[in-house]
Amino acid sequence: MPIGLLAAALSHMPPAAAQPAANRPVLAQQRTTAEQVAAQGVPLSALAANAPEEYTVRRGDTLWRISGMFLKSPWRWPELWGMNLNDIRNPHLIYPGQQLYLERQGDRAFLRARRSGDGQVGQTVRVSPRNRAEMLGTGPLPTLEAHLIEPFLAEPLVVDDDTFQRAPRIVALANQSRVLVAKGDRAYVRGPADAPLLKAPGLPTEFRVFRTATALKDPVTGEVLGFEGQYVGQAALVRGETETDDIVPSRWGIGASTTPRPTPVPATVDVIGSKEEMKTGDRLLPEPPREYRNYVPHAPDLPIDARVVSVHGNAVRFVGQNQIVVINKGLRDGIESGHVLAVMSTGPQMVDKTDASRPVMRLPDERNGLAMVFRPFERVSYALVMQITNPVQVGDKLKNPGATP
Repeated sequence: MPIGLLAAALSHMPPAAAQPAANRPVLAQQRTTAEQVAAQGVPLSALAANAPEEYTVRRGDTLWRISGMFLKSPWRWPELWGMNLNDIRNPHLIYPGQQLYLERQGDRAFLRARRSGDGQVGQTVRVSPRNRAEMLGTGPLPTLEAHLIEPFLAEPLVVDDDTFQRAPRIVALANQSRVLVAKGDRAYVRGPADAPLLKAPGLPTEFRVFRTATALKDPVTGEVLGFEGQYVGQAALVRGETETDDIVPSRWGIGASTTPRPTPVPATVDVIGSKEEMKTGDRLLPEPPREYRNYVPHAPDLPIDARVVSVHGNAVRFVGQNQIVVINKGLRDGIESGHVLAVMSTGPQMVDKTDASRPVMRLPDERNGLAMVFRPFERVSYALVMQITNPVQVGDKLKNPGATP
């Protein structure tokens, strides 16, 4: 079994749908960088000040943590991988128990994989059944601490207002004595007149349920970039919408028509999962296909000038490390999962009290930390604050990690 160095991806799909680590992609540019560094190493100046001479990968480690342990810039994963390219045939199969050895040659540095027990570098490891079982049970290292972003992999929904308004809605509950439903309950749903909710081959049968769409506005232009729905749960379609010929009573209970007229019959759904109890008016949108998401930390190829649109939790104004922000750049701007951005604190305006005329001035922007994108949409993205000095707030800037303030 070849010894690897670092995990390069994180998948939060259920085990049955997870993509095998051996098939996970390595981007062409990352491989090119790795090949260059493999031949040259990296300059000693790129190493973290307290980079260890050797390290044994432990359960609970993450790619980000180990990258930052050896390099000043944790997002420079391709270079860290390249330092050990000869030993890494599959960079995704990295497990606790593997040993890393830092080798210095002149003004360059290389990271090698050391064979456990005999001190040999870059050799094949013979694993006992006990160790093999432990490795498989533990799994390869994740890039991030999974619990920090798991809810945001399934729950966020950012759509335009028309999509949200035209989404099927809960119109009634099977138990009419209740106003809320939860997992195991039944509800009735109607779609727009030109797109009734039908149960037919090829049409969705599983849905996410959302509430109030909150506008995400660009803090610079004021433009609405999308609407964020509040996730409340999941529902499965039992039977689709139909209609029946009924005699409809008059609105006031008198003078009822005796002529049958077409009467809509809502679709039936069962609640199969709930974060919060659902109610009439909540909207349904099809469950999106499960997809593999690559979380290899890396710098964007294009210049990025983004702003924080909102922070997670409407009652929260500031966020710190390991919290979530929404930024005003997305897929259309070249943003992708794994992009690392430098967070800049916006310089405050203040009065120059040393000048008799008391002019207003604005202090310079200062680099405040790092954030990593993990869930991009078309015009906005969710990012995890990885390192921070001062709290992040709406309007703060995000730029390429190598940019100066």
